[in-house]
Amino acid sequence: MLKKFLMALIIIAACSAQASAETILFVPHDDRPVSCQQPAEVVSQLGYEVLMPPTELLTQPDDLWLWLKENASSADAAVVASDALLYSGLIPSRSHEIPADVLNARVEKFRALRQDNPNLRLYVFGSLMRTPSFGTPGDREEPAYYGEYGAQIFQYTRLLDKREVSRLNSKEQAYLETAAENIPADILRDYFDRREKNFNATLKLVDLTAEGIIDYFIIGRDDNAPLSQTHRENRRLLAYLKDLNVPKTKAQSHAGIDEYAMLLLTRAVNDLSGTIPFVNVQFNRGKGAKTIPHYSDERLGDSIRDEIIIAGGLFVPKPERADFVLMVNTDPDGKTYELHNAFPPNVLTEREQKYFKRNAKNFAAQVNVAVKKKLPVGVADVISANGSDNFLMEQLRKKNLLFKLQAYGGWNTATNTSGFALGTGILAKKMSRKSIDKLLLRRYLDDWAYQANVRSMIAEELSKRPDGLQIYLNFGDNEAAIVERENELMHAFAKKYLSYRKDFVVSNPWHRMFECRIDFTD
Repeated sequence: MLKKFLMALIIIAACSAQASAETILFVPHDDRPVSCQQPAEVVSQLGYEVLMPPTELLTQPDDLWLWLKENASSADAAVVASDALLYSGLIPSRSHEIPADVLNARVEKFRALRQDNPNLRLYVFGSLMRTPSFGTPGDREEPAYYGEYGAQIFQYTRLLDKREVSRLNSKEQAYLETAAENIPADILRDYFDRREKNFNATLKLVDLTAEGIIDYFIIGRDDNAPLSQTHRENRRLLAYLKDLNVPKTKAQSHAGIDEYAMLLLTRAVNDLSGTIPFVNVQFNRGKGAKTIPHYSDERLGDSIRDEIIIAGGLFVPKPERADFVLMVNTDPDGKTYELHNAFPPNVLTEREQKYFKRNAKNFAAQVNVAVKKKLPVGVADVISANGSDNFLMEQLRKKNLLFKLQAYGGWNTATNTSGFALGTGILAKKMSRKSIDKLLLRRYLDDWAYQANVRSMIAEELSKRPDGLQIYLNFGDNEAAIVERENELMHAFAKKYLSYRKDFVVSNPWHRMFECRIDFTD
């Protein structure tokens, strides 16, 4: 009788806990599908209500703060982007003209949010400004001058960074001395002044985390390099975190950005359900964990270990003990290839094709062994900087492994990819097989069909036009024709490689080729 009574109490407590954890507020750093729609969809598969602000508020910080204040009392957790709440979004954070006192006032609103909602679990993600190695004229993601002076600014800050951590040779010293003369003074002043304002705002968010106002804070280092201005600022940030004695379980600086929504939503679910998932990581042969991928300044193995912490999990050395096993498709030599990013697309030589085929067969065999052992396996496909490895996907398809995985990622930089796959794979344990397959299908359509194939096909077609690159970056009046072509190619790919014949619609909410949105209509 006592046993039945205790079991009833446990069931009631579990039901109450789930009921109180139904709503998570989610403020993304922009409205790209990978930033908002897709991570919210993953968590929604678990039965949580993921409440997001209307899209138009994401570029209106004051109205966004009001929305957050009005909805916080009805939620159990909030995953919010400081870049949206301070600067109007990730990309505006790189070119804004907001005074420092306004930024400071917005940072202090986190304190008021905590005072009004003492029981709200508050997870925040932001970024250090990135340092692209070059600029592209017409690219909307940086100040306009970066299109002309981006490469010079990168080299200048790279040498400033190197001078502080080691020594410059005579050629580098000469370049550094003349670089400031070749870049207009007003451009350098604008560039560094904005970075300093943003950096100081980040330090204030660290202060709030140390005080307990923010439960967890992750600072991203998007598009940087082992020597760069971002890396330079990160050294200051790490010293600040150390001085305040803030552990990685409370705050981290990490080489990434777009994966944080998925990772922090995963952390919120784990915290609300009292779950600490065990995660094992396996790499392809060769350099594997020691790979330093493009757009990062640290080893991939270290980045993924940190992503496990961000998601609220623990690394375990034995896959048999893991709730999720992430298998990472790296290049044996530790390279990252721009297989699908070039305009026009790169054409592989016969020798290169043999190299990638051999590598894909080896890795697919590793995945097959793990699946046959009934391990909960996911794949992070990071050989290419954006888009799936076609050779690997063909191997997984031939071995009938595509829908035997728990998660897959291949859509952007290495850490973006591993983070999204990691978060999805951890949560997959709580999902039905139908939900898992639905999420896998979206990844295969986005990462494999679109990013690795359809995008390149259309880029090849556009490259024959004198204005092709401008259209690729900003559709303008060509959007209707391009979207029609995208849908035609995507449906053909889905039927041929995924045997998927139901209807879906492809669109480009940012009116460019780099990302797409896929909506299922059945």
